[in-house]
Amino acid sequence: MKLTHKKLLVVCGLLVLVGTFFSFKRDTRNFEITKNLDIFNSVFRELDLCYVDTVDPGKSVEDGINYMLAQLDPYTVYYPESKNEELKMMTTGKFAGIGSIIRFHKKKNHVVIDAPYEGMAAQKAGLKPGDVLLEIDGEDLTGKSTEAVSNLLRGEPGTSFMLKYGRPGVDAPQTVKITRENVQTPAVPYYGFLAGSRTGYIVLSSFFEGCARDVRRAFIALKDQGMTSLVLDLRGNPGGLMNEAVDILSMFIPKGTEVVSTKGKLKQASSVSKTGREPLDLDMPIAVLVNGNSASASEIVAGSLQDLDRAVIIGERTFGKGLVQVIRDLPYGGSLKVTTSKYYIPSGRCVQAINYSQRAADGRPERIPDSLTHVFHTAGGRLVRDGGGVTPDITVKGDSLPTMLFYLANDDVLFDYATDFCLKHPTIAAPEEFEITDADYAAFKAFVKKAGFEYDRGSEKAFKALKEIATLEGYTEDAQAEFAALEKKLTHNLDRDLDHFAKDIKMLIADEIVQRYYYQRGTIIQQLKDDNDVRRAREILASPAEYKKILSPAATAVAMNR
Repeated sequence: MKLTHKKLLVVCGLLVLVGTFFSFKRDTRNFEITKNLDIFNSVFRELDLCYVDTVDPGKSVEDGINYMLAQLDPYTVYYPESKNEELKMMTTGKFAGIGSIIRFHKKKNHVVIDAPYEGMAAQKAGLKPGDVLLEIDGEDLTGKSTEAVSNLLRGEPGTSFMLKYGRPGVDAPQTVKITRENVQTPAVPYYGFLAGSRTGYIVLSSFFEGCARDVRRAFIALKDQGMTSLVLDLRGNPGGLMNEAVDILSMFIPKGTEVVSTKGKLKQASSVSKTGREPLDLDMPIAVLVNGNSASASEIVAGSLQDLDRAVIIGERTFGKGLVQVIRDLPYGGSLKVTTSKYYIPSGRCVQAINYSQRAADGRPERIPDSLTHVFHTAGGRLVRDGGGVTPDITVKGDSLPTMLFYLANDDVLFDYATDFCLKHPTIAAPEEFEITDADYAAFKAFVKKAGFEYDRGSEKAFKALKEIATLEGYTEDAQAEFAALEKKLTHNLDRDLDHFAKDIKMLIADEIVQRYYYQRGTIIQQLKDDNDVRRAREILASPAEYKKILSPAATAVAMNR
């Protein structure tokens, strides 16, 4: 249809009006930004000029920036130049230091060595768990926090310092020269076969730079040794680099398959990522383990394998982080890690669980309720949902550990017992065979009682609160006999509790002791002995019929019944 001259003038006029509107809107926003930045600048200058005390410009502006970012999401973070090493470690897993986990020991009022990394400077210098850090280059460390001591231990690779430390069981303090070196926390701390099977097991602890290469090497090594099925453990993995997640998916999914896309306000924040390498295996049965601390890139891997019906997901619902961050350079060496987009896995769903743009009356962000999530479909037609992490195909509830174990660990009594045990036992059996004997446990009970261990019991607190309420409401006299009987049953009895929770406590002791002799790898092997998620994965992978049934559309009730 031809436009008449009059109609053409009307269309042109409308276009001019629309352009004028958007130009006005843009100019208004630019004015608001300029105005408020000018106000902020003026307020600070007035404070610097007039305030009764001297204002620290760096701290004041950094606090202002951090408060502004706190109104957004917890992943948008400002890093001044002084914290660039922290940012580098987050993305690469690398830092320069001695290579050891440290902890503050409350009774000793000092930081102590908790777990040296195998093959790193701390281990090579002979440091052991329980060693008390006394001085660094003559500086007294008494009462210093783990953060303060960590800053002193870190530095440029190749630089050295003198460490004075005390060792339990040794009277005189010792001094050793330690040379800092680059520390790389292992992305794959362990891989091997599950006992008595051809099922391979790979633990991926983070998505640092190069982690996909480590997973690939582990997979090839296991396959060359006859692996017929795989358990990929992503429990507790907080995520990291998206490209590493895509590279890992490339191992199990046909080349050129879209596995994740991003959508943001800016064009450059939107992208589509496809598998870019020939897969290593398209048919091997896979079980992926997840829990509430599996987030971000972990959810991309688990969610994509679920959406493409390539693996069975086992465990607990994941964290629900569907946001993507990039690093932007700032003046004077600073950086801004800023959320620029959301990511979407193959079914089209986003797993983001919290809407940070909408907050409750008290300012806290709220989790998206299940009733407001949407249904999507996997490649084979199974139903899955968005908006709340990745729901496993098979849910395995995590064990709820007794309160007593928390207090044992945090009171340092468990740590101290393991230190004492190691002084008396130069060697122990391999992790696969090691166990806490009845004699060991009897010695532990005596150690705990001698240490004067005390802990709060929730039942006693609840009973006390109930009794106070009953008194206020006038029920105490009528229920006096019942209260007396209940109080007698709830009376604190350390011997009884140590016996009642013996199984759980023995496991915790074994984990702590095995770590002293066999490091992180040994601890993982020890924990596999009683792992419900791994047990369920082995059952499913050992049954091709059950594995196939779970991945069929008829199994979607699991994903729908939240």
